[in-house]
Amino acid sequence: MADDTAARTADVARAYYNTDDVDGFYAHAWGGEDIHVGVYEDADEPIDRAAGRTVERLAATVGTALGAGARVLDMGSGYGGAARRLAKSFGCRVVALNISEVQNHRHRELNVRCGLDDRIEVVSGSFHDIPFPDGEFDVVWSQEALCHSGDRPRALGQARRVLKAGGHLVFTDIMAADDAPEDEVRPLAERLSITDLATPGFYEAQLRMLGLAGVAFDDLGDHLLTHYERLVEEVRRPSPALVAAVSAEYLDRLRANLPLVAAACRKGHLKWGIFHATA
Repeated sequence: MADDTAARTADVARAYYNTDDVDGFYAHAWGGEDIHVGVYEDADEPIDRAAGRTVERLAATVGTALGAGARVLDMGSGYGGAARRLAKSFGCRVVALNISEVQNHRHRELNVRCGLDDRIEVVSGSFHDIPFPDGEFDVVWSQEALCHSGDRPRALGQARRVLKAGGHLVFTDIMAADDAPEDEVRPLAERLSITDLATPGFYEAQLRMLGLAGVAFDDLGDHLLTHYERLVEEVRRPSPALVAAVSAEYLDRLRANLPLVAAACRKGHLKWGIFHATA
């Protein structure tokens, strides 16, 4: 049953990210290359700049684990913004595992354009069945990808399996607060096109069950609110590029749904931040 659920959610995620509307939204409103939640210095900061700062924050969390000899697995790598930043800044080699063929095609094109295709291997596949042997990576990295998993214990177990002894697992995710009312969280998950939301308590417990050490969570929920407020503005006053990239119907749905997610952040029902642990 767990295998069936994981496969179904993988199919849903693949179909979601392969659609023209979703691809256009992420490419032209969410941040372009870094389609992840940002760490903001001010409320009016461009999304792509804040999203890049998140990558820097995660990289600082793992410290000296990143370097010219390091191998990194990025689970759910999107368009590869994080992979390129890591490869360029630290000289490490990155395996970018991602389920969307549309995103992977653009990712490879951008790697070639930046001269980083020799350092980044883009692999089409699911993090429920990571196609690499045990102990392969110094760092396993993920940003807002586990929310699409229908079997998070399995995905985390796979991440643990491919970590070297002493390796680092670092990830972010959009979550429900541990005390968020179920009847309010469920429709939020549906608006985010996912089955359900994990909680910080769930992830902390799972990481400890996997025998990982130094489990820590840096709660950055205030930035999640800023991020969704910025997205609300992006669709309220869309750029010509966004209007051309998505359907009018999809843009209307975004204008209806994104303010509801921002409102849930204000109520404290959603959480976001950085998890870190070592093998």
